Amino acid sequence: MLFERFESPGLAHYSYLIGEGHQAVVIDPRRDGEVYVQTAARAGMQITHILETHRNEDYVIGSVELAHRTGAVILHSAQDDLDYGYGERIGDGEKLRIGRLRLQALHTPGHTRGHVSYLLHDPSGTPWVLFSGDALFAGDVGRTDFYGRDKLDEMTGLLYESLFHKILPLGDEVIVCPAHGAGSACGTAIAERPWTTIGLERKLNPRLQYTNKDDFVAHVGRMLEYPPYFRMMEKLNLEGPPLLGSLPSPRPLSPREFARRAGDALVLDTRMELGFSSAHVPGALSIWEDGVPSFAGWFLTYDKPILLVTETNDVSQAVRYLIRLGYDRLDGFLAGGMLAWHKAGLPSQRLETVTVQDLCRHLDEGEDIWILDVRSDDEIQQAEIPNAHHIHVTELPQRLDEVPRHRLVYIFCGSGLRSMIAASLLQRAGWNHLAVVLGGLAGWSSTTCPLP
Repeated sequence: MLFERFESPGLAHYSYLIGEGHQAVVIDPRRDGEVYVQTAARAGMQITHILETHRNEDYVIGSVELAHRTGAVILHSAQDDLDYGYGERIGDGEKLRIGRLRLQALHTPGHTRGHVSYLLHDPSGTPWVLFSGDALFAGDVGRTDFYGRDKLDEMTGLLYESLFHKILPLGDEVIVCPAHGAGSACGTAIAERPWTTIGLERKLNPRLQYTNKDDFVAHVGRMLEYPPYFRMMEKLNLEGPPLLGSLPSPRPLSPREFARRAGDALVLDTRMELGFSSAHVPGALSIWEDGVPSFAGWFLTYDKPILLVTETNDVSQAVRYLIRLGYDRLDGFLAGGMLAWHKAGLPSQRLETVTVQDLCRHLDEGEDIWILDVRSDDEIQQAEIPNAHHIHVTELPQRLDEVPRHRLVYIFCGSGLRSMIAASLLQRAGWNHLAVVLGGLAGWSSTTCPLP
């Protein structure tokens, strides 16, 4: 028997490979799917089916790519009202045999109308594992706001019915394997429990304590941030994204060729904040490499090619992150990095940085300074900087006019990494008086300037 979970870092996306005998099935695959083929092959198994729990909003599904490579059948929920450009349908209650195992489709709407979970029965026929998609997470449930505010109560009510009338009655001993872990944009408070059960969630999940439907609808349903790239994900995951064949390989570009192309492209610099602050290609956007899955979709568009600046000439990880978000126009990277750029005599920009002690000293001395805090609302509630101006980093492009141009702006976040994103956005838009607070809240150590 084969049972593997694959995590896509940054997106906190979980996909699963289940096999028995010589057959295997993949649930909610990511786009760079060679790992499923290789793992199944090592076990002597053929991937025969690919199951999608719902149309995903936060990443490009890998079903079409994987089916092209393996000949597997893609299955969507028969209850889904979407007109997919690929795959077949499976009805509520239908069973699929994988060797001695059985997978049963359970229509569990709420996150989306057609959402389907899959209940895995062991060889003896005992319900064993629920692949819950975005219906139930560890410590949270799926968001229900994708159909708009007018449909929020209706969709939250459907999720209640799915949870309390279909999922929880399966039994406390059933293992829950959701499509996302902590950090995903598809939930608001997913717990750091990599493995969980229905019993644990019944006891510990705050959302499941609202056992009355009206209370559940009133307290669980709410409108959340909607990253702009979600629209492209919905389109690609309905029509089927272009086939990759293999992981794209952006071309190494000489500094002068890079500079020539940069005017018509988006330059993404994935180095850490200190490297970016000291020198970067003019107009570059700073997103450290591990932050690309979480933040690229907020600030990159799909209408221009992307050029990369990285710590090394190995851009494979950044490429994986980007193609999972549908950014396929990866035209090249700066060969030799910023060292080569400067050796070619090309101009660069920099950003000022300060320590948290410097910021505290300014505050302690009563100076009239302007602080931009780009943390989230939840973070602000836990620790607020007096007199700081709060604009979440994801909202900054729409609220630039709230930031003064002609005085020094100190930019603060939890660590300094998101602050550098914000600083690069402001610098690209023409702001010149910026200082990133290194270390952010994590580095705050003043005793004379404590946070509330």
